[in-house]
Amino acid sequence: MKLTRKKTWYVDTILIIIGTGLMALGIISCFDAAGLVTGGFSGVAILVKTWTKGLIRGGVPLWFTNMILNIPLFLLAIRLKGFAFVKKALLGDGSLTVWLAVLPAVNLAGDDLLLAAVFGGVIMGAGLGLVFLGQGTTGGTDMMAAIIQKYLRHYSIAQIMQFIDGVIVLVGMYVFGIQRALYAIIAVFLVTKVSDGLIEGLKFSKAAYIITSRPEEISEVVMKELDRGVTGISAKGMYSGEEKLMLFCVVNKKEIVTLKEKVDEIDENAFVIVTDAREVHGEGFIENI
Repeated sequence: MKLTRKKTWYVDTILIIIGTGLMALGIISCFDAAGLVTGGFSGVAILVKTWTKGLIRGGVPLWFTNMILNIPLFLLAIRLKGFAFVKKALLGDGSLTVWLAVLPAVNLAGDDLLLAAVFGGVIMGAGLGLVFLGQGTTGGTDMMAAIIQKYLRHYSIAQIMQFIDGVIVLVGMYVFGIQRALYAIIAVFLVTKVSDGLIEGLKFSKAAYIITSRPEEISEVVMKELDRGVTGISAKGMYSGEEKLMLFCVVNKKEIVTLKEKVDEIDENAFVIVTDAREVHGEGFIENI
């Protein structure tokens, strides 16, 4: 899907709502139906539902567990990092909770665990990608990791998330068995690959080189609207012989979509090169994200 330069806040809202709907479909109709615990609060919800089936008919609903886990997390995040830190996650988590409550429980893959892992991973990955394209998130373990990283600064958010999700998958292995845990790993891999492909790569950070005839205006937008630093590098077009100022900046994986849109708005003829920045140390990234 190609995003236009006229994209406004309600387009982001639609993307988040559709994305969380796809995520809920993958969770309910594939992962929960097959007993695949893929990490995150959705994985915890599947475990809680299974553990409580003997106490409550059908077990505790997925939406209820998701909501209960996120409420104290949001309150803690607001206290530690401020409301601005969680406001984008409120819509995503609220929408996901509603979808988990209203979507019917239909087993799309039947008894085939491979189909459940593949289609669940693709559906949820597509949904997650749309949520990120809408500049949103769904709270959960990524927000928990961001809070923990405040006190464990020598670890990145990605590393903390991997540890938390790994623990959840291990508990799922204990509850559902090793075979289902192995299929869950396939699903996790597909979720990552599909969401990465949807927004041109969801690495931890992205480095952008921008060759434009309007460097001052683009720099102003990047520094004020994205709150990111920009470095100007002297460059010369070897064909034209023209001296230019090439801009270099690093943004996180969700901001790269906005950056490209802003550049297009200012200079349609700008030449933008985006590469993966696998590890970034500095303000706004690993140390103070």
